[in-house]
Amino acid sequence: MKKHLFVLFVCLFVVNIGFGITLPVLTFYTERLALEEGVSKSAISLHVGLLTSVYAVMQLVFAPLWGRISDSVGRKPLLLLGIAGYAVAQVLFGLASNLWLLYLARIVGGAFSAATLPAAAAYVSDRTSGKNRNRGMAWLGTAASLGVVIGPALGGLLARRDWHFRAEIGHFVADSFSIPFFAAAALALAAVVFAIKWLPESHFVNSNSKAAKDAKLGWRDLELRLRPLLILAFLGQFGLALFEAMFVLFASARFDFGPLEVGVIFVICGLVMAVFQGLLVGYLSGRISESRQIVAGFILMGLSLGLMAATKISETVFLLVGSFALGMALIAPNLSALVSKRMDRSNTGAALGIQSMANSLGQSGGPIVGGALFVFSVGMPFLVTGGLLLATGLIVGWQAVFPSQIRRKFG
Repeated sequence: MKKHLFVLFVCLFVVNIGFGITLPVLTFYTERLALEEGVSKSAISLHVGLLTSVYAVMQLVFAPLWGRISDSVGRKPLLLLGIAGYAVAQVLFGLASNLWLLYLARIVGGAFSAATLPAAAAYVSDRTSGKNRNRGMAWLGTAASLGVVIGPALGGLLARRDWHFRAEIGHFVADSFSIPFFAAAALALAAVVFAIKWLPESHFVNSNSKAAKDAKLGWRDLELRLRPLLILAFLGQFGLALFEAMFVLFASARFDFGPLEVGVIFVICGLVMAVFQGLLVGYLSGRISESRQIVAGFILMGLSLGLMAATKISETVFLLVGSFALGMALIAPNLSALVSKRMDRSNTGAALGIQSMANSLGQSGGPIVGGALFVFSVGMPFLVTGGLLLATGLIVGWQAVFPSQIRRKFG
């Protein structure tokens, strides 16, 4: 692995530890504040979905803009901006004393952290050849997933309710529920310092030159070139975000899982994604086409969610979460590699920014739809979404039988 890519992956690993820390406690934190404000229990699932979605909506709006800017000013400034903005948002979240402040923190975090992923993916694209692009994107996902593996376990430990303290400053309150969010902010700030010192710029362009301006494609041209891949990115992230937002409510209602059990589940999910992105996808690169790996990923995700909705045995959930994560591990790096391969260096950041927008659209829609379906039935969000993902895998797999069609769709 190249030295500079290793530095980038360490930064993403640290940031995603912070992200993972909040996963097991976000729902319980939201539930506590909602109940204090007199929100009905039936409406809490909608707030959980909306809080998850508003973060993704901000990323949807800002990711293409940050990606385009990274093509002009470089990748490093955008990475630093995204990580620092995430740190500020985590502090705000930890200090929130009501639901509206939670929404504000998520808006701030989504807007600024939207710069991180497209800039990081573009950095990998700058530092890898087309032959090694899949492997580079897979290790990018591995770094993020390993952080999410460690984060939930650490978050479960930090969310101890026997740490009794409370400090009020105006409308802001810090108590034992704030500790995981403060820890996430501290890790993000550490990543900023590390990146400033050790991460060099990967993309140098004279944005004022005529050649640079002529090489840039408009948003419409980018969307037309990438449309089939963007649809798949949307659907994959829709399923993943729905699972992340609804699993706590699902597992609590059906199996009486608490923060510790939920933390273990997210550790399993992140570990499977980390191992199989870094090892399996790298091994399959050059042996099995990206399109076939993506088809297998959608089928695995769909079957796993559908069976999860039907199971009454708590032990089965652990296995199904693992197969669900394996499916996503096959989809994410291969989609990013295909997107970057279809663009030259002048448009890589913008293209990956548009892919991030499609991801965010799925991330924002999944929790909202999941929250609405949960009102009707505990297993309904997973059953409906599982059917959608399975159908997607079967349709794309059927089209892959015809070489001319798959070339048009996946390049």
